[in-house]
Amino acid sequence: MSVRLALALACVMAIGFSIPSQAAKRKELSIADQPGYVPTPDEELLPAEYRPQPVYFRTTEPPGTIVIHTEERFLYHVQSNDRAIRYGVGVGRVGFEWQGLHKISRKKEWPDWRPPPEMIERQPYLPRFMAGGPGNPLGARALYLGNTIYRIHGTNQPRTIGHAMSSGCFRMVNRDVIEFYEQVPVGTRVIVRQAPKL
Repeated sequence: MSVRLALALACVMAIGFSIPSQAAKRKELSIADQPGYVPTPDEELLPAEYRPQPVYFRTTEPPGTIVIHTEERFLYHVQSNDRAIRYGVGVGRVGFEWQGLHKISRKKEWPDWRPPPEMIERQPYLPRFMAGGPGNPLGARALYLGNTIYRIHGTNQPRTIGHAMSSGCFRMVNRDVIEFYEQVPVGTRVIVRQAPKL
């Protein structure tokens, strides 16, 4: 190998290792909720890494289980043979992260939105009620987690996928949450995990 080629390869490798991945760049996003905003189809087209895709996923959880890795910004729908369908999600911002084990307690198409009092206190401009529809912040579908206030739901803000910006819920673009909703029955086990901080 020539010295020139070796130097060129070294530069390419150094550049490759120094550029953070999209996932690393997408940490916390500080934008306000936009009730009534209807995204365009182009806005709902996610970067390739956040689109649904089959991936290798080693786990002892049975097929059908949902595993959410909040630090990664991914939701995994466990399949058989160490595989999963991976979806990009928006997660809770700093102070609203959580982890635990729940089950899908109910599901709703085009859910109405009633921001909880704590959210209204932080964002007093929010409506107290909004009927389901394309501009609703809960999007096209919602899957409720146990008896908590948390949900896996659609969004009218596709640019929040891959970021930490919610009040603890997990957001998916509407196209993805509609597909996901059809595959997930009530009673499905949901595991929410955070990466340990060192």
